[in-house]
Amino acid sequence: MELLCNSEGKNYYQRFALLVVTLFVVFSHTGAFDPLDPTGNVTIKWDVMSWAADGYVASVTMSNFQMFRHINTPGWTLGWSWAKKEVIWSMVGAQTTEQGDCSKFKGNIPHCCMRSPVVVDLLPGVPYNQQFSNCCKGGVVAAWGQDPSAAVSAFQVSVGLAGTSNKTVKLPKNFTLLGPGPGYTCGPAKVVPSTVFLTADKRRKTQALMTWNVTCTYSQFLASKHPSCCVSLSSFYNDTITPCPNCACGCHNKGSCIVSDSKQAHRKGVNTPRKDNTPLLQCTHHMCPVRVHWHVKINYKDYWRVKIAVTNFNYRMNYTQWTLVAQHPNLDNVTQVFSFDYKPLVPYESINDTGMFYGMKYYNDLLMEAGPSGNIQSEVLMRKNKDTFTLKQGWAFPRKVYFNGEECMLPQPDQYPYLPNSGPANSITILTMVVSGIFALLVI
Repeated sequence: MELLCNSEGKNYYQRFALLVVTLFVVFSHTGAFDPLDPTGNVTIKWDVMSWAADGYVASVTMSNFQMFRHINTPGWTLGWSWAKKEVIWSMVGAQTTEQGDCSKFKGNIPHCCMRSPVVVDLLPGVPYNQQFSNCCKGGVVAAWGQDPSAAVSAFQVSVGLAGTSNKTVKLPKNFTLLGPGPGYTCGPAKVVPSTVFLTADKRRKTQALMTWNVTCTYSQFLASKHPSCCVSLSSFYNDTITPCPNCACGCHNKGSCIVSDSKQAHRKGVNTPRKDNTPLLQCTHHMCPVRVHWHVKINYKDYWRVKIAVTNFNYRMNYTQWTLVAQHPNLDNVTQVFSFDYKPLVPYESINDTGMFYGMKYYNDLLMEAGPSGNIQSEVLMRKNKDTFTLKQGWAFPRKVYFNGEECMLPQPDQYPYLPNSGPANSITILTMVVSGIFALLVI
């Protein structure tokens, strides 16, 4: 009986342990929590500005509160499902991708009759009567940490066949956000205190008739099963260059890649992007669209210098408003950054080991397509902390690297460049010593 109880108890704890491990794996992969940007999200705010005969007019504002992840071209795509049989009479600053079946309407035809409309931003240069504040940027939204003024996109929508009061309005549901690809998960709409506005003369406050928010968070695991960038390493004290791992970004594009300096790389239209953003990569062993190289360049008495180079291997993509994030313990004492703008990121007030690099406006904030101009570089000068600084055991190399909000694959730590007097022991020498020792014992 005691043996049976022990066996059942053991099985119970095994099942419990298995459940804990399973939950950890699931949430660690699909959860949209980034330790370097724990509060980052995209918030979509609906402000009902006025009631209409059969609905309401709302101002919809999308704010990107992510510190280093922006929404690149071809821009965001926002979708939702109506709770009832609502239609969109008109839009300013955006448009739906389809009108849907509006055949039952006579006279005024709605802008969209779809049960689940899909909305995109307008392109720059549209007529003024179609523009709205913070609209018409082709869906490109900057990261909050890079440029808060450009981290907002907005449009106006007139909704019909809807409620005409706070009690009768039904909130839209099933929100989706592409930015521009997958990866975002949106929660349900929640009614919040009405937004308060300040008039132009700043002497009067007004407020929305009703406000609700939708919060969307990003998960790199949901966006792609492969990384989109990798890191290579080198140093002044070792001639060996540690390359990106083989197939770091998957080798699924190996069959369609282009050899550097081949005739294909110079053919007309090679840089024309596809609608589905399919990459056309340069043939490399890592097959990543982007490589970040970290080179420990000089060791001074009180300072040390690192050179950072970013190379684009995608012939169909240039990166506007790019961001590069690195985590290293000595980034708490950056003295000077050359040719890049720099901002420390302090997600946890007690730890200052993360920084964001980005291009200077109109100088190098555009990383060109693969080719002679498809690279950018900078140098970082850091003051040493004599209690922690060392060149041993790979300390001088970054712990994490992100490009455009995507975490890059680093080489294995045992492959890092090492000091000549602290390299890995020669396995043949060790084996020889062991064999010699055994032989000596046998002789004795």
